[in-house]
Amino acid sequence: MRFVDIINKKKYGGQLSEEEIAGWIDGYVSGEIPDYQVSALLMAILFQGMTQEEILQLTMKMMHSGDVVDLSSIEGIKVDKHSTGGVGDKTTLVLGPLTAACGVKMAKMSGRGLGFTGGTIDKLESIRGFRTDLPRDAFIRQVNEIGIAVIGQSGNLVPADKKLYALRDVTGTVDSIPLIASSIMSKKLAAGSDVIVLDVKYGSGAFMKTPEEAVQLAQTMIDIGTGAGRKVRAVISSMEAPLGRAVGNALEVREAVETLAGRGPSDLKELCMTAGALILQEAGICRDTQEARQMLKEKTEDGSALEKLAQMVRAQGGDDEMIYDPALLPQAPAQTVITAEQSGWVTGISAMQIGRLAMQLGAGRARKDDVILPDVGIVLQVKPGSRVKAGDPLCIAYHRETPDVQWQKECREAFMIGQEAVKEPQLIYRII
Repeated sequence: MRFVDIINKKKYGGQLSEEEIAGWIDGYVSGEIPDYQVSALLMAILFQGMTQEEILQLTMKMMHSGDVVDLSSIEGIKVDKHSTGGVGDKTTLVLGPLTAACGVKMAKMSGRGLGFTGGTIDKLESIRGFRTDLPRDAFIRQVNEIGIAVIGQSGNLVPADKKLYALRDVTGTVDSIPLIASSIMSKKLAAGSDVIVLDVKYGSGAFMKTPEEAVQLAQTMIDIGTGAGRKVRAVISSMEAPLGRAVGNALEVREAVETLAGRGPSDLKELCMTAGALILQEAGICRDTQEARQMLKEKTEDGSALEKLAQMVRAQGGDDEMIYDPALLPQAPAQTVITAEQSGWVTGISAMQIGRLAMQLGAGRARKDDVILPDVGIVLQVKPGSRVKAGDPLCIAYHRETPDVQWQKECREAFMIGQEAVKEPQLIYRII
């Protein structure tokens, strides 16, 4: 069959066969099928959608387009987690060590950020000496010995996704749930874990703008995982406002350390407790949510969760003194306090705007070759529901070059202040 026939089949709502999907992915990765034809197929998928069987076949074919990690030599149940992104999302830095301290084996491959702030790998690299490029045997040995390792993704992990994602980005076909789900799950399945816990975000700082869209994406990914023989659970959480208070790489590492020591912001702690409880149950370590949350609480209070992070940092060549004393982490040379111009209650904080402003300071990258500054970012001084007076600090900008008047104006506008008291918004929408 000519590839144009496959395009026409999907254009009119037909279901692609396993052979047609395999031919598409094999041909595109090898260079036999050109970008312009795949672009047409992606647009047809955007408008016509895909059945669950098509999505599973696409995911599995993408998964096998490159390396598939074999974790069978790691003892016990292997767990992975994935967040669909957001502003101030440092959950892996907390959740990984916390669950590893409970006996979970977390062998995690993470990516770099492109957009508002750095990804997990960028954040970890703000710790002096931390290596994210461990050889495969060292990666597996470390997980067996201490229960956790976080490294960068293999260069040949799901090459089909790398090509398709780059094409989707420039053809207006990013916002397709079948394509989003297959992109995420092909990498998660290729990474080899038995259990996958997803944190699917919705809101102004997330790709899914409504909780209903987030539920649809989460269920699609769960169905893929089930079809591939994996255990998958999902937390649907809000990204209307930044998660926690810190937005920026070293600043988020510091907040993760504080959270592991029991002092972190309440929203970050609650999300990690919720996702962590799912991980412990699916890994067979705890029978129910109550037992799991109690174990997580104990590992925070007795210091073993923080020690597990320090242990991982040491094992990967990093300076663990930065974990015991976060003041040693990179620090920006200057700060600017953004204050409220009126009194009232903080009714909302635009996660998208705070993320964009942090990126302008150098905390993220607009292009792949941009250099991230590890020490810059924004730390919120208020959260939705806070009472403020005129002149009170809303946030502190950490920077190398003083932000101009326009930047400060836009930063102030990211905080919505009203005259009626509001409750702290709901963080967890649903667990699937």
